[in-house]
Amino acid sequence: MSNTLDQNRRPYDVVVFGASGFTGRLVAEYLLEAYGATGALSWAMAGRNLSKLEGVRRELGAGAAGIPLLVADSNDPESLEKLAADTRVVATTVGPYALYGSPLVAACVRTGTHYCDLTGEVHWIRRMIDAHHEDAKSSGARIVHTCGFDSLPSDLGVHWLQREMLAQQGVPCIEVKFRTESFKGAFSGGTVASMLNMLAEAEQDPSIHTILRDPYALNPVSAPRGLDGPEKTYPEYDPDFRGWVAPFVMAEINTKVVRRSNALLGMRYGTDFRYSEGSLMPFGQMGFPLAVSLAAGSASFQAAMRTGFLRRALTELLPEPGEGPSRAEREGGHFQIQLLGRHPDRSSANLRLRIRAERDPGYGATARMLGEAAVCLALDGLSSPGGVLTPAVAMGDALIDRLDERAEVRFTAIAAG
Repeated sequence: MSNTLDQNRRPYDVVVFGASGFTGRLVAEYLLEAYGATGALSWAMAGRNLSKLEGVRRELGAGAAGIPLLVADSNDPESLEKLAADTRVVATTVGPYALYGSPLVAACVRTGTHYCDLTGEVHWIRRMIDAHHEDAKSSGARIVHTCGFDSLPSDLGVHWLQREMLAQQGVPCIEVKFRTESFKGAFSGGTVASMLNMLAEAEQDPSIHTILRDPYALNPVSAPRGLDGPEKTYPEYDPDFRGWVAPFVMAEINTKVVRRSNALLGMRYGTDFRYSEGSLMPFGQMGFPLAVSLAAGSASFQAAMRTGFLRRALTELLPEPGEGPSRAEREGGHFQIQLLGRHPDRSSANLRLRIRAERDPGYGATARMLGEAAVCLALDGLSSPGGVLTPAVAMGDALIDRLDERAEVRFTAIAAG
């Protein structure tokens, strides 16, 4: 490994890699809106095509004229090494990450550069853990995946509840339930491309399916396993929420991230901690037909996507990477989630948290989450170690505060009844 560089002497605090893509442009737009082009945050846009970057800068308006532009290519390790060496943090939107992300992670680990992304590719995260966790600990690089709607609300929501339960009751929550209450937004083309690539790889490597089914697939190999099983594929009635719950499409990645946080924190949530996610149906006890329909549709879609010729046919109907909703659609979206933290012995001491953002989760809110994660890693004087970390372990309270105060992602305690 090459010698790491003094982060305080680097030209930039944050570089947005992939800024000419749809989501990368949104991250750059947010940083410009929140921090300006030449303010206290020193940041740049990067990609493989200078003319496209110049076009994005023009589209962002006159205020963007001072944003530096850097050229680097995912297929050119030397350019990635230079990019990483020039900044404290790289925030990348270039996916599918299993195809394009590995050389950048390696460059960041070698140069001691912090890193954040939007991946939900469990098998690739496992590869990065195996390949780089120990070296990142040595170089001080914080490598933080899943810094968008996958999986910040899940990971930071559990962190918030555990912090409060420990502070108020002196014990951790023995169980946390995550339930989506309301959701409006487009399905990200980048997310679709990542999912399709993961399933295509699984056709050639069946061990990927084993990773996807393992609820503790992202934990350190030596960490104790808990009580959770594979994600549920059927609807169930949840008396804590007085309604029917269907499987949540993102649970397969989010739950694994939360469990890795617990393991990296020395089982702070407990060795018997349980965590689940689901989509709460409207109409209370009458929501059963809708829950059944959603569960059946999700199962059918996943089965089709695991079949090569059906996956290729469906691909033609799904959004392409780089495509996305209009500004009006992004700003008209939202998500609202409720989490219940259960006290080990007394239901009267249970806690509830609501997380809400007014922009659509896949693009508008996600761009803000990634932007603030990058700034948090760059400027907030974090005490976390290097390694392949989770958002809660790397940033925790500092990122919650940023999201709540600056990115309009609100964390609000609610009555526990």
